[in-house]
Amino acid sequence: MEYRTHTIARGFAFPEGPRWHAGSLWFADQHDARVRRLAPDGQLLEEFPVPGRPSGMGWLPDGSLLVVSMLERRLYRRDGDALRLYADLSSVHPAHSNDMVVDATGRAWVGNIGFDFHGGESTRATAIARVDRDRGVHCAATDLLCPNGSVVTPDGRTLIVAESLASRLTAFTIEADGTLGGRRVFAALPEGHVPDGICLDAEGCVWYASPYSHAVFRVRDGGEITDSAPIADAMPYACMLGGADRCTLFICVAPDHDPEQTVKLRGGRIDVATVATPGAGLP
Repeated sequence: MEYRTHTIARGFAFPEGPRWHAGSLWFADQHDARVRRLAPDGQLLEEFPVPGRPSGMGWLPDGSLLVVSMLERRLYRRDGDALRLYADLSSVHPAHSNDMVVDATGRAWVGNIGFDFHGGESTRATAIARVDRDRGVHCAATDLLCPNGSVVTPDGRTLIVAESLASRLTAFTIEADGTLGGRRVFAALPEGHVPDGICLDAEGCVWYASPYSHAVFRVRDGGEITDSAPIADAMPYACMLGGADRCTLFICVAPDHDPEQTVKLRGGRIDVATVATPGAGLP
């Protein structure tokens, strides 16, 4: 099925990493170095700065927010109006940190680009960092090509990661001690699809934003694409299922991904579509 979208908020630089939490949409306006929180209708409720450009977000069991700083390769914890260092990711991440999911136990799984994308550096494989509740940082998985958007299934036993530069979604079994095993391809995607941000629905399907395809797609375990939401005039970079029934697909959209251009253009926006199957799992 092809879903139609409409815009609920605009004027951002580069919206990324959307999260539905406590009745609001949170996202990183990455190139504007701010996190923003919107009401379901798009009204701005809150914003705050994050050093080094924010990316992935998640919440610990005590309700406190964790947010990734891309350029600093750090994870911050929000304490009131202040951000305090939670973990240094540089021992695992050779280049910009990126998207993240925090599971129900409070473990954070953080991807990274692996090379200087905007600086023209050659592509190379990289690793996912795992940050435990004691704030220890560990290498969770290696040999991934730009591990990006990630989700954890409702039972807490499977981590699915978008390998942006491999055009695939990769799944791991989460063991009781947090180690990852049973690596497998969840979905090999069509040529030219570059999966960025992802979210999971109640049927176990993954929605993934594919910026160069100008659409968001829903794919089953095994690779069958069942639905899409085209974005004809810009590029979708991430998506999240939210709303009161979790059937609203929020899509982060921008006309470009170059930091200088996005700040100048401020063409970033949040589009939405109402879909048939509600969201599930984390984030």
